[in-house]
Amino acid sequence: MQLPHNIVDNHISSSKQQFQYYKSLADKSINSLSDEEFFGVNYAHLSSNETNSVAVIVKHIAGNMKSRWTDPFHTDGEKEWRHRELEFRDEDWSREQIITYWDEAWKILFDFIDSLNVENFSQLLYIRNMGHTVIEAMNRQMMHYAYHIGQIVIVAKIYKGEDWKSLSIPKGKSRTYNAEKFSKEKSKKHFTEDL
Repeated sequence: MQLPHNIVDNHISSSKQQFQYYKSLADKSINSLSDEEFFGVNYAHLSSNETNSVAVIVKHIAGNMKSRWTDPFHTDGEKEWRHRELEFRDEDWSREQIITYWDEAWKILFDFIDSLNVENFSQLLYIRNMGHTVIEAMNRQMMHYAYHIGQIVIVAKIYKGEDWKSLSIPKGKSRTYNAEKFSKEKSKKHFTEDL
């Protein structure tokens, strides 16, 4: 069944803006970190064998993203060439290599989103042999990326301490922020347009 153009277009636009928002949160957090903080796991003595550095989290998100969104209508989202376990190892990658890998992965995702239209929007995608509608696949991955990007933000916030620059409404500024929003006419737009 083909969905109406307006529903498809709205979902595509909204999803792209939401993914862009999460990428901006991650990028701002990553850019706030020194190399030692980017590769380190000794933040506030919270590290354990299960703790990942920001570098590892970035590699994992990018590896997942490349696998999921490369030719998703014709190949399973868990590609044979993906080596998920290696994403969690400290390999000899420079920060620049990791960021290049990260940016390439986001480009693959955004190219996929840009390729969506009414005709292909109802096709099934498969992830580990499980069929997903485009909406289900995008929602699944958006939540996965948001989960890990939240980890990146928390780690950066711990490292930066009092030097942290809020990525949302700063503490103590809710009333001012809301007053500014409610002083304007009601309008239909994505919340990220004012960020």
